[in-house]
Amino acid sequence: MTYTATAAPPSLRAQARKASVAAALASSLEWYDFFIYGTAAALVFNKTFFDTGDPVVSAVNSFATFAVAFAARPFGGVIAGHFGDKVGRKPVLITAIVLMAVATFLIGFTPDTQLIWLAPTFLIILRVTQGLSLGAQWGGAMLLATEYAPENRRGFYGSFAQIGVPIGVLTGNLVFLVLNGTVGEPAFLAWAWRIPFWISIVMLGVGLYIHRYLEETPAFRAAETSLASAAKSTSPVLEVVRNNFATILQAAGTFIVVNAIFYATIISSLQYANVVLKIATPQVLLPILVGAGVQVVLMPVAALASDIFGRLRVYAIGVVAIGLWSVPMWLIFSQATPQNTVPIWVAVVVASALISICYGPQAALFAEMFPPHVRYSGASLGYQIATVVGGLTPIVMVALIDGELGNAWRFAAYVVLLALVALVSVGLIHRGHNNTHGATSKGIAPTSRSTAETW
Repeated sequence: MTYTATAAPPSLRAQARKASVAAALASSLEWYDFFIYGTAAALVFNKTFFDTGDPVVSAVNSFATFAVAFAARPFGGVIAGHFGDKVGRKPVLITAIVLMAVATFLIGFTPDTQLIWLAPTFLIILRVTQGLSLGAQWGGAMLLATEYAPENRRGFYGSFAQIGVPIGVLTGNLVFLVLNGTVGEPAFLAWAWRIPFWISIVMLGVGLYIHRYLEETPAFRAAETSLASAAKSTSPVLEVVRNNFATILQAAGTFIVVNAIFYATIISSLQYANVVLKIATPQVLLPILVGAGVQVVLMPVAALASDIFGRLRVYAIGVVAIGLWSVPMWLIFSQATPQNTVPIWVAVVVASALISICYGPQAALFAEMFPPHVRYSGASLGYQIATVVGGLTPIVMVALIDGELGNAWRFAAYVVLLALVALVSVGLIHRGHNNTHGATSKGIAPTSRSTAETW
């Protein structure tokens, strides 16, 4: 089987452009909402909602509420996958957008514990809602971009759903930095921290745009007709687990190391710099923001390369590069001092660039692994299972390093192990498609005859 680079008609190309813009907007705002909670948990909630008098216990309680969303994300992916494969990508994505907008907006109105003692409970409920929404959103945004895309540019268009992650990191942290520097810490803790959460209400406009100006994706419309009996007779989630369970695990395996090094770079590095190296947060935050900017540029480039040279080939190069960089990265990072943060810049920016190699083409890679009538379910499950492991990375890094400068190699070894798991997963995907369906020169072979017919 060969990968045919067919040109899309002008009307489809216009729809593809609109779909990619909508996917980028939805993804960026969802991740903005998700990440501002983490920033607030570090700067505000330990002092307003979870103040116990012990700074360590307060911080742990505050970050625990950040972590609960990762447990909720797979459930969001399962629910959204079921309905996304049953009723369509667009309505599920719009529901996820509205859910995230409302939950984040309400966090901004949650009263402090001094006013209502149940306030932390309300906060946790809203945070779980954020996790469910994000678990639902990724599959919808990814399929909106890839299923509208021309066949020979599926990776490039799919990357627009991916760049929402670094854009969310950039915008979320910038808003907090501006507010904190403008109003001062007392006012920031008293009320200004709520403003970033209120801003999220603009997401409702994105949902309205998708509802009014985008039709359901061509792949779903085709699958709805040609695969009606298969799609409607059973649960898509149960079907994909029964028939494509190994593929789900392979998808999750490819992403584990990417997700782990991402959270190590944007979260764990802050804790390591503060506690072990005694470097202030702003000195680390700037290279993280610059690294996010690098990702915004490089993700589409890597995705386009996957359209030209092959999805699995580019992804494997990224996995190997991350594994090789993980050892010198933390050795270099450990050389930083409050007077010299150049090592942090080198470690963080290079890591961010290498993450882009995998994360850029990932939407197209996951979409091509599953037939259309279970694609939302399968891709979401693979992605969200991996994020549970990635979400635990900050805890794993703290435990392995244990406050000792000389222990950074332990976490580096952990990342190398995850990279090996990812590389094996990529190899299994390649072997499976080569043996059963034929490898293609640019992407990966469709997972079934139905997939080939409906892309």
